[in-house]
Amino acid sequence: MSLILGIDTSTSSGSVALLKNGLLVGSQLYSIEKSHSNLLHVMIEQMMGNAGCKMNELSAVAVAEGPGSYTGLRIGVSASKGLCLALDIPLIAVNTLEAMAYQMYRRSTEDVTYCPMLDARRMEVYSALFDKDFNTIKPTAPVILEDYAYEDILNSQKVLFFGDGSDKSKEVITHQNACFIDHIVPSAEEVALLAFKKYKTESFENVISFEPFYLKEFRTASSFK
Repeated sequence: MSLILGIDTSTSSGSVALLKNGLLVGSQLYSIEKSHSNLLHVMIEQMMGNAGCKMNELSAVAVAEGPGSYTGLRIGVSASKGLCLALDIPLIAVNTLEAMAYQMYRRSTEDVTYCPMLDARRMEVYSALFDKDFNTIKPTAPVILEDYAYEDILNSQKVLFFGDGSDKSKEVITHQNACFIDHIVPSAEEVALLAFKKYKTESFENVISFEPFYLKEFRTASSFK
């Protein structure tokens, strides 16, 4: 039996999820500014109790590694590493944008390209591209929003933009194949589901040395075209 705890604190929203043998058995979400340090452990304990599970029954902890909020990522990763060390279980890292894209992929039946976006600063976002079969087209990268951003992919297919970075993208990306979906936030459910695949192949992180994926170097990156 596998029991995986998923944690996401990449943005101002935070969530936890519990996966038993590949099936979701519980999840909780909060959307309160600057609440990760106060609510994260409380929510984990509540969810585990509601699911009738004990902490020492966990097989692994999965965490959204980033990109995202520096403070949020640090809190989530620190909590995950602490649990793994205390319980002597593996740590699994999942890219935040990949988890966001998987959230849409699980629910969509359209032939589209998925473009999760997280707000960075000014007219910049963290972004990635995934095709209709959830294959990576463009890996996670910083993007400066300009009128030609994503032009090549939009000229050939419909693209779904979502995440808090997509709000300001509407002003710039006006191509007829661009579609925007509001109110999509990262979720620990998808973190746990994607982590289950890594759990089966033992794709674990070094608990001691693992650091969040902050993606700091983004002033050197160019737009997707």
